[in-house]
Parts: sequence; structure tokens; C-alpha cells
Amino acid sequence: MRADGFLRQNAPFLAAGALLTFMSGFGQTFFISIFAGEIRGTFGLSHGEWGGIYMLGTTASAVVMVWAGALTDKMRVKVLGPVILLGLACACVAMATNRWVWALPVVIFALRFFGQGMSSHIAVVAMARWFVATRGRALSIASLGFSVGEAVLPLLFVALMTMIDWRFLWVAAAMISIMGIPILGWLLGKERTPGALAAINSSLGMQGKHWKRKEALMHPLFWVLVPSILGQSAFNTAFFFHQVHFADVKGWNHVYLVSFFPAYTLISIGALMLAGWALDKYGTARLMPFYQVPMIVAFLIFAGGSSAYSLFLGLFFLGLSAGANATLPSAFWADFYGTAHIGAIKAMATAVMVFGSAIGPGLTGVLIDLGFGIEGQYVAIGLFFVATTGLLLWGIRRSAQDLPPPITSEVRARI
Repeated sequence: MRADGFLRQNAPFLAAGALLTFMSGFGQTFFISIFAGEIRGTFGLSHGEWGGIYMLGTTASAVVMVWAGALTDKMRVKVLGPVILLGLACACVAMATNRWVWALPVVIFALRFFGQGMSSHIAVVAMARWFVATRGRALSIASLGFSVGEAVLPLLFVALMTMIDWRFLWVAAAMISIMGIPILGWLLGKERTPGALAAINSSLGMQGKHWKRKEALMHPLFWVLVPSILGQSAFNTAFFFHQVHFADVKGWNHVYLVSFFPAYTLISIGALMLAGWALDKYGTARLMPFYQVPMIVAFLIFAGGSSAYSLFLGLFFLGLSAGANATLPSAFWADFYGTAHIGAIKAMATAVMVFGSAIGPGLTGVLIDLGFGIEGQYVAIGLFFVATTGLLLWGIRRSAQDLPPPITSEVRARI
């Protein structure tokens, strides 16, 4: 199917996915972290204390995701999606009105669960289930919402913060979330279901079957992927979470650092679109082992460079991996474990991802307080991704032989 025909035929469903991924931005670290200075100043928190609170709330959301993520196997997106967006709006209001430090973990939990967790989870599970032969393209287009949010929200809200109190900006975030509810309902007036989805081999996983969550957890491949999922989330999150501190260490103004983020976003958009095309052509088994290689390069550059060129180059490689990460892992679960229980299986992966985003800021924040510089930490992080890349290469190549035969052109024409 030509690209323009694919977009025209599936525009409402792709737009619904992109809307949910964009709205998830209000619970993502790249958004919350721009208020880090104001939050720490208001509540009198150190880097380690703020990181610990963030870790506590995010870890709690990861635990709840194990159960809540499976709801996508039982409830339609047009029912579950509005409920999640309403919860996200309430979480934003809570951040705007909270006056107690003891309530901060609860607020962070709500933002992370409804935003980073469920909004993004619903979107990627829907794309993986609704699309088969064009799964890569669907995931890459829906993931544009992440990229637009990363490009627009930090720059816009950092600029607004110079004129408007930071608490009022969280009220604005709540209003935007509420506005998304009727738009989502309109887009999903009729949800898409791929023809003959349950009857064709292309929707099955390894050994020609649909894996249940318990079976997936007992298979070694799931645990091979855990360090890479955890690490990508932990350290990508840590980079953006400590962006104010990172700018101080490098001697940059915070707005100067944030001004490079749109370039990062453009690179990640290009990477996710390229990954979507390559995924449909070559499959996840060939691509997944190498998608974290750019992370190695990025963190080593962040550790040693202090010029505008090195900042751009580091963000370039970080964007390459971030773009691939928005597409490849989500398709991987459907390809290797089937689609019948993809919501429950992906919920476990999402819980690991959310838990990783809790560990990253907390661990790096404590290390900063203990005197371990952020630049030295970034060298260790680069070496960590060397190890995860080797593990992925070994595990995926072993399991790829159990995949069903590639999709045929006759079946592709029907789906």
C-alpha cells in the first residue's frame, strides 16, 4: 500500500495514537523536569531528596501498571482512553495546588501512571493490535506525538515560566488534557480491527502461538530484554531529569540547553520513521539487537564534551536511539509473543520501563549528592549500554528461529 493511501485510510486511528502519546508528555520526565528547580526551591529539597521522591512515586506507578496495563486486552480504547486523560488532568491540577511535601510522591505517582504509563501504553498496544503488515509504520506515526511533545512542551513552558507562575502552567496542562477527551472520542467513533487478525500467521508469535503473560515471563527472552528496557528508560530519563544540573556543570544557561531540544526531536522523528519503515521490511529480529548502540556514543560525548558541537552531536545520537526505541520494542512484543494478550505482556514491559525511569533520576541524584560527578556517571552509563547490546544480540538471535514464516504478499494485501 502506498504511503498516502495508508495515511488516508487510517488517519483517525493513527491520529488517536499520536494524540495519546502527545498527552503522555505531561507525565513524562522531559516535562516534569523543567519544573525541578521550582519544586526543589518551593519544598526545600536537595537533588537526592527530589530524586528519591520522584523514584518513589514512579516506582508505585510501575507496580500498578502491571495490573492496569492488562485492561487494554479487555476495554476498547475509546472507553479507556478518556478515563486516563481525565485522570491525567486531575494529576496536573494536584501538582498546581499541592502545598505539602508529603503529598509530592502521590502527585508524581498520578502524573507518571496516567501520563507516562497508561497514555503511552494504550497508544502503542492499539497500534500493535490494529495493524499487522504495516505495524512499523503505524507505530512510528503514532509515536510522533512523543516527538512533538518533546519539541514543543519544554521550550514553550520554560519560556512561559519567565512570565507566569509555574503552578498556573500546570493548570494549563490540565486544561489541554481535558480538551483531548472529546477529540479522542471523535477520532474513535469506530475503532479499527484488522481483517482476519486472529486467523493469520503474521499475528502469531514464537512457535506459532499467542503467548500468555505467564508463559512470556517464564521464557528467557523476556528477561534478556529487561536490562535494555530498564536502562534506556532509566538513563534517558536521568539525562532530562537533571538537565538543569547538567547545564550548570557545563557552564550553560538552562534555556540555551533547552534550545537544542528541537534538534533532538527532529532527529528522533527521522529515526522513528526510518525504524518504522525498516521494521516492516526487515523485522524486529534483525533490528532490535543494535538500537542501543547510539546510546553508547551519546553518553560518552556528554561526558567529555562542553561545546555547542558536542552538545548537538550527543543529542543527535541520543535522538537516534530514542526514535528507534519509540517503535522497535513495541513491535517486538507483538512479533515474538503474538497479539491476543499483547496488552498484558506489554504492561509488564511498560512496568519495567516506568520502574527504570524511577531508578535513573533517584540513583543519579543520590550519586550527585555523594560527590560523584554527572560526567563520570555518563561514562559508566555508556559502558552499561555496551553490555545490553551484547545481551540483546545473543538472546534475540537464539529466539528468532522460533518465529513463524514471514508474511506473504497475498496476506499483506488483505491486512
